[in-house]
Amino acid sequence: MGDHDYRTTVFKLPTRYLRRDPRSGDDPEQEAAVEPLPWREVRDLQADAGWVNLTNARGNLHVNGRRIELVGVDDPHVDRDAFPPPALVPPSTDDGDPLLDRAGRPLRLGLLHAPYRRVLEAMAADGVQLAFAGHTHGGQLCLPGYGPLVTNCDLDRRRASGLSHWPDARLDGRETDAMFLHVSAGLGTSPYTPVRVACRPEATLLTLLPAG
Repeated sequence: MGDHDYRTTVFKLPTRYLRRDPRSGDDPEQEAAVEPLPWREVRDLQADAGWVNLTNARGNLHVNGRRIELVGVDDPHVDRDAFPPPALVPPSTDDGDPLLDRAGRPLRLGLLHAPYRRVLEAMAADGVQLAFAGHTHGGQLCLPGYGPLVTNCDLDRRRASGLSHWPDARLDGRETDAMFLHVSAGLGTSPYTPVRVACRPEATLLTLLPAG
């Protein structure tokens, strides 16, 4: 889940987003008055419908007889993340599975709300091949020819949205073991800034193909 799944949204000065860490501009009294949302009920409803809960946890999906490994964390933007320990999973023996890498491991996906560097580094070290994140709104307010002004986390502006390599941001077709990172610009806006400038809303479909 993300920070706005846990608590109601309140107005905050837009200038706080220009700080190195926007959270340092929060008013403690205002933060203490923010009302919680019924996130536990939402979590349970989703889990009952088959949602794999990746809140600081690991999981698996089986698709057409193939196993996809999953790892996720709670929202790093509100310091709820705790990277789960490695799972003791026996290696696969299906060499014909196109979702296996050269070492015979299943495809491993990572999920996090806010793409903070500490979590991306942990996921890359864990063998995640593709990580999904959001939170940035793609910058929401961007300048033509310059791009996003901020990411609202410690991710660099070049990766405010779209597909890149982590830690190498270049995608030039060269073979690499770097993790792929996809940050969605999303469809919405802040309710207190209900506009987008040079930042189109998006819902992304990624098609994964076997290497080679």
